[in-house]
Amino acid sequence: MNTFIPKLIGGSINVLAHLSQSMASNLALDLFSRPLKGRLKQPHPTLDKSDKKLLHYENLEIATYQWRGSKQTVLLAHGWQSSSVRWKNIIVRLQKLDYNIVALDAPAHGASGSKIFNAVLYSKFIEVVCKEFKPSILMGHSVGGMAISYFLKKNSNYKAYALVFLGAPAGFSAIFKNYSDIMGYNKGVRAGMEVVIEKRFGQPSSYFNTARFAKEIDCNCLLVHDEFDPVIPYSDALEIQSAFKNSHLFTTQGLGHGLKSKQVIDKIIDFIQT
Repeated sequence: MNTFIPKLIGGSINVLAHLSQSMASNLALDLFSRPLKGRLKQPHPTLDKSDKKLLHYENLEIATYQWRGSKQTVLLAHGWQSSSVRWKNIIVRLQKLDYNIVALDAPAHGASGSKIFNAVLYSKFIEVVCKEFKPSILMGHSVGGMAISYFLKKNSNYKAYALVFLGAPAGFSAIFKNYSDIMGYNKGVRAGMEVVIEKRFGQPSSYFNTARFAKEIDCNCLLVHDEFDPVIPYSDALEIQSAFKNSHLFTTQGLGHGLKSKQVIDKIIDFIQT
């Protein structure tokens, strides 16, 4: 059943492509851009203890949460189909060390605005939040890491003290292929989506690559990646590591893509305190 519904939808879009390639490709990309979960449906104790503030990018609301402290400001950017709640355990540890903590909900996630999500829009949200709170330590999970890297690439004057990327993808192309395979799109729809991406963002999907952006970032980075990550392959971490001028790769086994464990938090704390 889990594969039947995506294949059914993908098959319908393949049929539509025979009538209108452009319509089918736009629809396929729009489906990819709409997360199926990650919205906050009820209050959460961790977020309730924060100072909440709504910022704006154009006409979209950006939900932010702050846990005040006297030390450096740490920005937390979650990944796809998640929310700021995913950081609850590391927030507790950072609070004990008196860090000033800021988290944001991505576009179309948590309590933030927008019906669509993409890394470019997410990077714009991050830019607004960084101008407001001026974090020196930026931490991102999965596509949150990619969005941070794109923000820093586009804002080369922004100086960060340290970066932490957990399960970050090296490039968009692999994610794009995985989605297309799940949906069963034919070659025409896949090629059409590439055309739509270039029209919308001014660059092909291959351009949006964390490793490419990392080459232009002069900052220490801790990469955390599971050797058997079923979502983002371990080879992506190796590619990103090779691109950074200064980086350290912490490899886990058996933690999957979520990377939620005490050992990961311990490693992050050690890194940002060095």
